[in-house]
Amino acid sequence: MRLKDKNILITGSATGIGEAMARRFVAEGARVIVHGLDRAAGEAVVDSLGDRAALFINDLADADAAAQLIGFAVDHFGRLDGLVNNAATIPRSNLFNTDAALFDRTMAINVRAPMLLIQAAFPHLKKSQGAVLNIGSVNVYTGESNLLAYSVSKGALMTMTRNLADAHGVDGVRVNQMNLGWVLSANEDKMQRSLGKPADWHARLPKALAPAGRILRPDEVAAAAVYWMSDESQIISGTVMELEQFPIIGRNPTKEAV
Repeated sequence: MRLKDKNILITGSATGIGEAMARRFVAEGARVIVHGLDRAAGEAVVDSLGDRAALFINDLADADAAAQLIGFAVDHFGRLDGLVNNAATIPRSNLFNTDAALFDRTMAINVRAPMLLIQAAFPHLKKSQGAVLNIGSVNVYTGESNLLAYSVSKGALMTMTRNLADAHGVDGVRVNQMNLGWVLSANEDKMQRSLGKPADWHARLPKALAPAGRILRPDEVAAAAVYWMSDESQIISGTVMELEQFPIIGRNPTKEAV
């Protein structure tokens, strides 16, 4: 088991990608803190994982939430080996409808909260020679026209990942990031349906968007995350890895895919 006896906190893990990571990490021998906003969903995940999981509910938009969450994790397990900053808000916004309140909330959850979580977790991760994995997006490079605030926030998260890796490699705390492509999570499916898409929208995507004929699954993201939480990546820090089915930079889709 690649994560045997590691204690890992995963934000936003009551559903979706975070839930998939919680389940995979436990299967690999870890103990996890499940976190989110939906208590019922979180309790269902924890109940299914047994005594290797515990639940904490709070809103990362609150500036005090990070310290509370790290405090709970350390008190519960006695040691912290890993932090996955997965929780995010993904508002549809563009230049004309992104007001100050929406922008500030997006940055608070997607950038400020990860920084404060790392800050609070740092002495514990230094002691355990632990790891931080930030979950980003391929939108860091320009983003979609209707994801302005989200794209900006993920660009900031990527800069923070590289900054902290550079600053704190000597402390033995590694910080890496996975920039995800399009993932078929329950929340994404719900969003697409709310926009009027049919139930099988994900099976109708053009090849330019999904050359493999489908998009990523949460369990595939979880499988990749195991490496960054394990001792296999013990000295690697500052890496930003794209998890997508095509190259993001310099992409030139074939005529057959368009």
